[in-house]
Amino acid sequence: MFKIGDLAKLAEVTPDTVRYYEKQGLMSYGERSESGYRLYTENDLQRLRFIRYAKTIGFTLEAIAELLSIRIDPTQHTCEESKSIVDHRLQEVEQRLDELIHMRDSLKRLSSACCGKAHSTSSCSILEALEAGATTDIAKSKY
Repeated sequence: MFKIGDLAKLAEVTPDTVRYYEKQGLMSYGERSESGYRLYTENDLQRLRFIRYAKTIGFTLEAIAELLSIRIDPTQHTCEESKSIVDHRLQEVEQRLDELIHMRDSLKRLSSACCGKAHSTSSCSILEALEAGATTDIAKSKY
């Protein structure tokens, strides 16, 4: 059995994180010892590590709750359900990657357009391009 601090340390989170997950219904409240300490089992540690890893790869707490319910009662669920959750997250990540690639390419174009000299910015190509882009985006949003 682990006290909350020990459990948190083993899972590389803080005790406040454990309490938060308990409040969110992702973890059960530890049993209380005679002296009032919360005590957790090896299964609680495994569950906390599951939650932590799922968070590191970008799952929402809602998706983690779904995955946990599938994990807890596997006979009532199919792999298709788990795959669907993962595929949804993958689609979100791929969309975000596309957005980031677009941002990177735009920033590269802006940087390439600038001479980088120490002269007045009255005719700075970066500022002009940003202004032109903003005007174009505003005009697009009106239609």
